[in-house]
Amino acid sequence: MFYDSINKSMAKIVSDNLQSENSNIIRNIVKPNHAFYASFSQQEVLKIISSLENAKEIPLKYSYKGRGAKIWDDFYLKYIVPRWYRTYNVEIDLLNKSFIHILENIKNGYRINIVDVGVGNSFPVKKFIHRLNKIHKIDKYIALDISNDLLEISRKNIDKWFPHIKFTGHTIDIENSHISSEILDKDKNSDDTANIFFHLGVTIGNHQNRAKVFHNFRKSMNQDDLLIFTNEIGDNSKITGGCYHAEKIYSWLKKSMLIPASDCELVRKYDKAKDSIVANMKLKCDRTIHFQHMGIDKKVNLLKNEEITLWRFHKHTISELMGELEQAGLQLLHYITDKKSSHIMVICSVKNNI
Repeated sequence: MFYDSINKSMAKIVSDNLQSENSNIIRNIVKPNHAFYASFSQQEVLKIISSLENAKEIPLKYSYKGRGAKIWDDFYLKYIVPRWYRTYNVEIDLLNKSFIHILENIKNGYRINIVDVGVGNSFPVKKFIHRLNKIHKIDKYIALDISNDLLEISRKNIDKWFPHIKFTGHTIDIENSHISSEILDKDKNSDDTANIFFHLGVTIGNHQNRAKVFHNFRKSMNQDDLLIFTNEIGDNSKITGGCYHAEKIYSWLKKSMLIPASDCELVRKYDKAKDSIVANMKLKCDRTIHFQHMGIDKKVNLLKNEEITLWRFHKHTISELMGELEQAGLQLLHYITDKKSSHIMVICSVKNNI
C-alpha cells in the first residue's frame, strides 16, 4: 500500500510535468494568419522560411506586398510633403538637378523608355517624366516591382498624370533575376530608343545581395541605356535618424504571426558583420512558427533572445560604391550629392570594354 501510494504520487508528478511541458510547447507555437498567406505565393513563403532558418531575417522586399503596399505608399506621401524642417524631397531634387546630365548621355534624336524598378508609387519620377514629355522625348513607362499592389498604385498615378503615355507593369525581383527582353519589348523598339533604368528610394541599400542586383541591371542593359539610382552615403556605424517604416513592419509581423507584444521588442542597432543598420525583432521567450498552408508544413524554432532582422540598410562610401559598379561591369558617368552630403544620385552605363 505504501509503495502503491508512492508510485501513484510519482506518476502524478510525471504526468503533471508532461502536461505542463506540453502546455508550454503549445503556448509557444504561433501560426501565421490568413492575411499573411494571402500576400505571398507558395515559393515566396518557402523563401521566407529559408531566410528565417538560415539568416534569421525576413527580407525587406516582402514587406511591400499585400497591406504593406499601402503602408509604404502612406509613408512616402507623408515624406514628400514639405515641412518646416524639410522644405523639399532630397531624391526628387537630385533628379531634377541631374536632368541635363542625363540627357547629355542620351544620343541625339533618341526617344526614351522609363524602366522604373522598385516602382513604389512613381512619385519620385513624376517631375522628370513631365519634363521629358514637354520636349517629346518619352516613349513609354515600364513599371517593375515585387508587389502587384504597388504596381496598381503606380498605374493609377501614371494614368492620372500622363494619360497619353503607354504604361506596362510587371512583377519582378531584381535581386533574383534580370529584366528580360520580353518585358522591355526590345523586339518592337526602334533603333533610336534608349532605356533609362531607375532604382530610386535609396533601395539599393536594402538589398541582401547588392552585387547580384548590379549584375542583373548590367545584364538587362544595352550600350545606349542608363542606370540611375540613389542611396545614402556615410558611416553605417554612426546610427542617426529613424528606421524609415521599420516600426510599421514590426507591427505587421507581430499581427501576421500572432506574436503577443509582451513576447518581443524592436531593437535598432549597427550590424558589424554586414556593415549595415538593422531593425530586429528580439524574442523574450522561445517561439516556434508553424507554417501550414498551400501544401507547406514546416516549423521554424526561434530561441529566447534571438533576433529576426526586419529592416536592413547599408550606406555607401563613394569609393566603395565605385568598386561595386566596376565589379558589375558598369561605368560611372556622373554623380551628384545633396547639400548635406547625405544622399547620392548615380548615373552609369555599361562599360565600353565589355
